[in-house]
Amino acid sequence: MTKAQRTRQLIIEKAAPIINKKGMAGTSITDIMEATHLAKGGVYGNFESKDEISLEVFDYLRDARRKRIDGVLAAQTTAKAKLFALLDVYGDVARHDSGGCPILNFGIEADDTHPQMRQRVREAIRFAENRFVKLIELGIANKEFSKRFDATTFSIKAFAMLEGATFISRSMGNLQQMKVVIEILKEEVEANVLK
Repeated sequence: MTKAQRTRQLIIEKAAPIINKKGMAGTSITDIMEATHLAKGGVYGNFESKDEISLEVFDYLRDARRKRIDGVLAAQTTAKAKLFALLDVYGDVARHDSGGCPILNFGIEADDTHPQMRQRVREAIRFAENRFVKLIELGIANKEFSKRFDATTFSIKAFAMLEGATFISRSMGNLQQMKVVIEILKEEVEANVLK
């Protein structure tokens, strides 16, 4: 990595938790300068705008979350265990991630104001939903799950419920809603397990 690439990466890593918590509009260049200990020229010498930093930050946070989930899933051997572990990751994220879900955070803010970010958020949603689909299809192929288990419907329902529970849990300051949602989804998975 060149010095310029390292500086760019430093800016992304230091700006990520700030922008994820404060939002794109709520984060100032001064916030980023303070976190990175760089002058304004040091920040703008690596990025054309705060929007460009925000796009890179979203990609960074999204990729970090994907890697974390990939690691958790790789440790499981059955489709059911992978699905349960995936559901549990959402509960762990709600419990430990002080910034919240970047898909939710950036998606709400970019809905009508930032088309590039909205497109990235849409792609991340499709990827997340498709992860559920692939695990269910794996379980059907391995004869773990009933062929009647509708992978697409479950994936949309699960992702929407988990994101909603993330929002509500963060707003309420407790995990009650997340625990209920995860339990409901696990019960649906169990109902589709072949005996």
